[in-house]
Amino acid sequence: MSIGNSNSPEDDQPSTAEERPDDGPSIGRTIQQARIAAGLTVDEVSSITRVRAPIVHGIEQDDFTRCGGDVYARGHIRTIARAVDLDPVPLVDAYDAAHGGRPAPTPAAPLFEAERIRPERQRPNWTAAMVAAIVAVIGFVGFTAFGGGEDNTKRPVAEGTASPKPASKPTGKVITPTPQPPKAPSPKPEPSDSAIAAAPKDLVTVVLTANDGESWISAKDSTGRTLFDGMVEQGDSKTFTDKESIDLVLGDAGAVQLFVNGKEIKDDFQSGQVERLTYTKDDQRQGQAQAG
Repeated sequence: MSIGNSNSPEDDQPSTAEERPDDGPSIGRTIQQARIAAGLTVDEVSSITRVRAPIVHGIEQDDFTRCGGDVYARGHIRTIARAVDLDPVPLVDAYDAAHGGRPAPTPAAPLFEAERIRPERQRPNWTAAMVAAIVAVIGFVGFTAFGGGEDNTKRPVAEGTASPKPASKPTGKVITPTPQPPKAPSPKPEPSDSAIAAAPKDLVTVVLTANDGESWISAKDSTGRTLFDGMVEQGDSKTFTDKESIDLVLGDAGAVQLFVNGKEIKDDFQSGQVERLTYTKDDQRQGQAQAG
């Protein structure tokens, strides 16, 4: 059983951006119409795209002064267009045509190639060589004079002089412990779907995991209280429970795996698809999304 969100996504007045009869709606008007068709409010688009709500309002009014420059304006147009299921390329092309076109890329400066400096051939330093030779000769003569006759001047060892005894060896035996082979870690059992999504029968339980990418998630209980509103990073999971119902808005339904009341939802959500869903404690299959 599925119930659409009762809140209207469009509470403000229609855009007063100028429409060109020859070229069709302007960039802002096109984005606003797509947002309304997707059942999203400006605040919801801001939460999905991380673009501040005043900037979203300005773009829908064809006012790009809040964007901070052409580069940021193009980026905001692309991000918002994808969130409302529009092709961003024609919109960016229209922005470039209306604002003087995309600036030509600056040609890369040629890489500086350092000139190879050939080292000058140095002349041999004969003075240093001579000094080194003299030092070597003096050293050799000194070594021969003071160290060469060392064997002939050694005095015989007096009789009766005890030679040093080698150090006694310890008599105790050293027991070396036998190394034990490391124990192989026991494989961890993989959790089953039923273990992951187990839920009590008297509550509605929704478990969602961002398996294929991050997604903006909004979850409310049956009283309208917000349980969660933000981004779920890839690999993270969230669990929501209530006595009556759970209302969900999935910013990227294709990236989310759903378990409702212990049953996995097998519907084929597309990547980037925005879904509004409601589940009760009697549901075991996905509800139908309704546009606001």
